[in-house]
Amino acid sequence: MKFAAAIEYDGSQFFGWQSQSHARNVQDCVERALSQVANSPIKIVCAGRTDAGAHATGQVVHFETSARREVYEWLRGVNANLDDDVRVRWIAAVDQSFHARNSALRRHYRYIILNVSSPSALLRRLTTHCHQPLDAEAMNLSAQALVGEHDFSSFRSAGCQSKTPYRSVYRLQIARHGHLVYVDICANAFLQHMVRNIVGALIEVGNGTRARDWIAALLRQRDRTQGGVSMSAKGLYLVRIEYDANYGLPTEVIWPKF
Repeated sequence: MKFAAAIEYDGSQFFGWQSQSHARNVQDCVERALSQVANSPIKIVCAGRTDAGAHATGQVVHFETSARREVYEWLRGVNANLDDDVRVRWIAAVDQSFHARNSALRRHYRYIILNVSSPSALLRRLTTHCHQPLDAEAMNLSAQALVGEHDFSSFRSAGCQSKTPYRSVYRLQIARHGHLVYVDICANAFLQHMVRNIVGALIEVGNGTRARDWIAALLRQRDRTQGGVSMSAKGLYLVRIEYDANYGLPTEVIWPKF
């Protein structure tokens, strides 16, 4: 049988999603817990790998197994075998055609900036601190230049292995709620470090270092060396993966906020 599952994790103590022998990672933790419930090795495929320190409230994976368990047995059993910073939110049986990565239609990320003069002891691993006052409205207006299908070479990492720099951004909204600035972005897919690089550029607009039209100009340049800094992964959350409704997967969305 084939199953899909939604994974939530605090990425602070992980060296990213991907399996690696030398460091703690989310994939190995989830596969180990699933294998314990199945009494046989299980491998998973995720919708999108996250960086070291990044978090998720809606990562989606799929796995196949010959083990016969009820859905509630999978859910309870896996969570009982996971560390406290990883949880499975739901598990659902899916058609054989389902693929966590290839079947995804849209991916949603949220980036959270703590915009106060002094850093927080409590939120230090869950947000990125920026002491300079940010104009969220200016950031939002500037960001609209990135909506649509574009060549995002100016916002991809030097080590990005994607065959094409083109991506379609469907929504990019920046809003302030008290001392927190939320950057919400939805796209068909993302280049390596794309969200973190976009946020780094937008912060330069927000703090007045760059004019509002700089983001549009940077996009046209298609040159990463002309962009801003890449922001820390600790403010980044994979929030939701959208699939065709015919798969019948849960659609609950958890937007992290403090």
